[in-house]
Amino acid sequence: MLDRLQHHVVVSHTSFDRTALSQAIAKHNLSGISCHWLDSARVVRRAWPQWSRKGYGLTNVCGELGISFTAHDAVEDARAAGEVLLRAIKTTGVGLDAWMARVHQPINPSFAEPIAMAGNPDGVLAGEEMVFTGALMLPRREAAALAAKAGCDVLASVRKTTTLLVVGDQDIQKLAGHEKSIKHRKAEELIAKGQVIRILKESDFLRLVDLAG
Repeated sequence: MLDRLQHHVVVSHTSFDRTALSQAIAKHNLSGISCHWLDSARVVRRAWPQWSRKGYGLTNVCGELGISFTAHDAVEDARAAGEVLLRAIKTTGVGLDAWMARVHQPINPSFAEPIAMAGNPDGVLAGEEMVFTGALMLPRREAAALAAKAGCDVLASVRKTTTLLVVGDQDIQKLAGHEKSIKHRKAEELIAKGQVIRILKESDFLRLVDLAG
């Protein structure tokens, strides 16, 4: 087990396997395993809103996602947990490293939390007006504070003076059949009319504020 797991990301659905392994190590006075555990149940609860509170058991999730699975078999459990994680990565566009952090954040981040902030007038991005849409890896208010420190005025919605739109992961249930959020579509409409708006991914935004000091 040590050779298999040491220094790897280890995926299990719920914490049962992690707890059982830790108890076995303690009982037999063995050396611990240095690995990174990722609970695929916590991933499921954040990747698919319908399972945020219930129904996130491996049998139910695999059935809904069309993943073949035979319950109560260790190899099947391991394979299925891995396939569920890969499906979540494909569905959300959130990579493995990001999921390692995302599972420790709230299940339903508040997209509507007021985050309007005036930018630092001495910041290198002073004069820019930024709006956020979608779920960010950073808490929304923390991201807004970074933008404001760099000089951006941060607003809750896109308007004719907006110059930057930061797009995070989208909650499909909140898009009402669209591929993009209302803010994203509004920005694209204004761009089509000649307004200069740059649309950034969260990683682009973080690099931008880092360069801005």
